[in-house]
Amino acid sequence: MTAQEIKDWNIRPYAEAIHVQHGDLSLRDAEGWCFPLDLERWCARADSSDRAVLRRCQGRVLDIGCGAGRLVEALAGRGRSVLGIDVCPTAVITTVCRGGTALRRSVFEPLPDEGRWGTALLIDGNIGIGGDPRRLLLRIRDLVHGQGLLLVETAPQDVDERRRVRIHAGHQPVSGVFPWAAVGTTALIRHAQASGWAATERWSTGRGRHFVALRACP
Repeated sequence: MTAQEIKDWNIRPYAEAIHVQHGDLSLRDAEGWCFPLDLERWCARADSSDRAVLRRCQGRVLDIGCGAGRLVEALAGRGRSVLGIDVCPTAVITTVCRGGTALRRSVFEPLPDEGRWGTALLIDGNIGIGGDPRRLLLRIRDLVHGQGLLLVETAPQDVDERRRVRIHAGHQPVSGVFPWAAVGTTALIRHAQASGWAATERWSTGRGRHFVALRACP
């Protein structure tokens, strides 16, 4: 992520929404595309769909874009070794206050224990980070060990889109423009195969959420 993108995720409306655990925020582009930021769910405890993801985690876990820390909290509560990273300081503070460990860091910056993580998480649309899924997947391939696992939540539609978005509060833009991606399951598997990963499982939940498990190729 660029310095501008990090700045955009540090805007007051997003930080305040994490603090109060709700807010009418979304990512929108000039063409009318909209991705609602589900702050209430993100700030709540891990739900049944989340727990299905967490049961698949192996070894030490890196939660990329941990937000308010519900997944870090749930894993730590199970005695798992887990680190959350996020570019928003309020998200990091909230995660720590929930009993987790977190750093204010972009996934594209140097991170602790690179090449030794057992599992990485890209949940809640975080495959969109940076607007270039292959670049993101290649970066995460360097973070996990030789047989590491990546668990990704994909878009419910069969899409593979690059967007230039702003964070909006209601219909009012409150950030600068930054790149984002929307990636469905088929597109994710295609990008994964070109980035050193093999798809080992895909599943959906009754809540309309879709996931793929990727295993690092030797």
